[in-house]
Amino acid sequence: MIRLITFLSILFTSITAMASDNWQTITDKARGQTVYFHAWGGSQEINNYLRWTGSQLQKEYGITFKHVKVTDIAETTTRLLAEKAAGKNNAGSVDMVWINGENFKSMKNNQLLFGPFVSALPNWKFVDKSLPIDSDFSEPTDGLEAPWGVGQLVFIHDEKTLNNPPASFSELLSYAKAFPNSVTYPRPPEFHGTSFLKALLIELTNNDTSLSKPVNPQDFALITAPLWQYLDEFHPVAWRQGKQFPASSTETFQLLDDGQLDLAITFNPNAVYSAQASGNLSNTTKTYAMEAGALSNIHFLAIPWNANAKEAAQVAINFLIGPQAQSRKGDLNIWGDPSIVSNQYLEGSAKQTTLFKSVAEPHPSWQVALEKEWQKRYGH
Repeated sequence: MIRLITFLSILFTSITAMASDNWQTITDKARGQTVYFHAWGGSQEINNYLRWTGSQLQKEYGITFKHVKVTDIAETTTRLLAEKAAGKNNAGSVDMVWINGENFKSMKNNQLLFGPFVSALPNWKFVDKSLPIDSDFSEPTDGLEAPWGVGQLVFIHDEKTLNNPPASFSELLSYAKAFPNSVTYPRPPEFHGTSFLKALLIELTNNDTSLSKPVNPQDFALITAPLWQYLDEFHPVAWRQGKQFPASSTETFQLLDDGQLDLAITFNPNAVYSAQASGNLSNTTKTYAMEAGALSNIHFLAIPWNANAKEAAQVAINFLIGPQAQSRKGDLNIWGDPSIVSNQYLEGSAKQTTLFKSVAEPHPSWQVALEKEWQKRYGH
C-alpha cells in the first residue's frame, strides 16, 4: 500500500512537472507574437478593458494584442470558412475569437477551432465548475472554448421617470400601447435584438420543450405564431413605429439617457454601474429582469484551427480567465461583467455581482430561424 501511494505521488509530481514544462514552452514561443482578437466593438467600457489587457500582455509576456472590432462575430465565421475553403491551414488572419451560441456551433461543426486546450490552462483551476461551462446553448464545448463571463438579458429604467417597469413581455406590450414611442429593441440580427426575440418567444410559449431541440421546420410556424402576432401589435406603438430600430444595446443606453426611450437593454446585469461611472447614464437608473427570469448564457474565448499565434492566444486566454483579469473585468466601475472565477479568488467589487433567476437559451438553430423570419417580415 505504501509503495502504491509513493508510486502515485511520484506519477502525479511527474505529470505536474511535464504540464509546467509544456506551459513554459508555450509562453516562450508566445513572446514576440501578435494576437488578432476578433470581438464585438460596440462598448467603450469593453474596448477600454481590452486596451488594458493589451498593455498587461505586452508587459508580462511580450505579446502584442490587437482588438479587431466586429459588429457581429458571424462575420468572422464567414472569414474563417473562406480560409478553410481556400486551404489556408496555417498563418490565418484570426488568432482568437469571442463567441457563443450559433457561432460556436457553426465553427465547431466546420472544424474551424483549435483544441481541446482549455483544461491545460494553468488558470483553469480558478474557474467555478458549478457554472454551465461545459455546454454552449446546449452544444458541448469539448474543451474548444474557455468560459470568459456570464451574460443575462436585462433591462434598465430610470426610477425618476419610470418607477414601476413592466414585469413581463405581456406588460411591456400594454405599456407600449399606453405610452407609444417609448420602448423598442435593437434590430436583429444584432445580438441583443435576437436575444429579445428569444426571451419573448420563451414567455409566449411557456418555454415550449421544442425550443431546447433543433428547429423542426414543420412546427416552426405554429410555435412562433404568438411571437409574430405580438410584434405586429408592438411595432406600431414602439419607438419610431417599428420602422426603425436601434443598431445596438449601446444606442438604447443613449436613447434612455436622452429621454427618448423608457427602457434600455443589455446582456450584462452590471452594465448600468460602468455606464453611470462614465457619465453615460443617470445615477437614478436601475437594472431589472422580467419576473420569469433572465435569458442567460456563458460567453467564451476560442482559437481558430489555423491561428498564426496559437501560443500567444493560449497565454492571452489563460490571462483573461485568471483572478487578476477577472477581478478587473468584474469591477462595477470598469466593465462589471459577471465572473466565471470562483468568488473566493476575486477582489474588489467583482465579488458583489448578484445574478437574476436564470432562463436557459433555446437550441442555437432557433437563432438563425428567428432572424431569417424576422428579416422576411420586418426587415424591409
